[in-house]
Amino acid sequence: MTPRRVRRTPAEASRLVVAHAPRARTRELVRTSVSRRVGRVAITRSLGTLDRRLHASLVDVVVIDLGTNEDGIGAAAFAREFPSVAFVAMTPFRAVDAPAIAACVTCGVADILADGVDDAMLRHAVAAHGFSSRFASALAEPPRELGLESRIQRSAWRFIAGRAGRVVRTHELAKALAVTREHLSRSFGHSGKPQATLKRVIDLVRLLAAAELAKNPGYDLRDVVRLLGYASVSQLSAVAERLVGRPATSLARLRPGDLIEGFVRTTSRPLVSSGAL
Repeated sequence: MTPRRVRRTPAEASRLVVAHAPRARTRELVRTSVSRRVGRVAITRSLGTLDRRLHASLVDVVVIDLGTNEDGIGAAAFAREFPSVAFVAMTPFRAVDAPAIAACVTCGVADILADGVDDAMLRHAVAAHGFSSRFASALAEPPRELGLESRIQRSAWRFIAGRAGRVVRTHELAKALAVTREHLSRSFGHSGKPQATLKRVIDLVRLLAAAELAKNPGYDLRDVVRLLGYASVSQLSAVAERLVGRPATSLARLRPGDLIEGFVRTTSRPLVSSGAL
């Protein structure tokens, strides 16, 4: 049974773009640049609201309006605390904007666009720099150690990676691949690698995302749990111990290769639900 091209699902709209924009023109530009098929937009007008938003939801991109409000520099400073989140600045590029532009460069803002001149580029910047896009690109191909070689396995892997650690349920994955859940599960059961069952693959990708988020200075494990939909820090720790034999507190120090190595090395243990299925 050959899977068809992966379909887009409504769940993909969970990608969140935050517009920290006092000007109505910039807010409208962000809204029109982010289609409903790609994600959703939230507006913040104060640094406190932006900070709360970053801790409440998994944010793909923050678009900063440097046009009229001095707190643009303060918003850019968040890029240091949350390097996993892409920050994109919009500025008129006036002489008076030079300090804010310099601050954006120093803080690691991903892109700086000229207001009015680069409006059409905002859509591309959001798509290219977003956390979900970068995560999916980094995991475009399943690690060879997992033995995921069939077409359906690789298609499923790309779908899971495209969700960037968000909850993936088997029925939506099967629907996206136009196969039954039973056929999908059997496809992974025949991978030849005891570790590469469908559930364990989903949990591994979520754990890879958790490790990336844990490396942000602005997040602690409670934030990571909240952003990725785990029930508690204890559950995340149990999943990490089961999958890679390491505690959740070590995630910030582990590279993706370390997690893959641990995943392959770790033998089957009693299952602890990650909330993924």
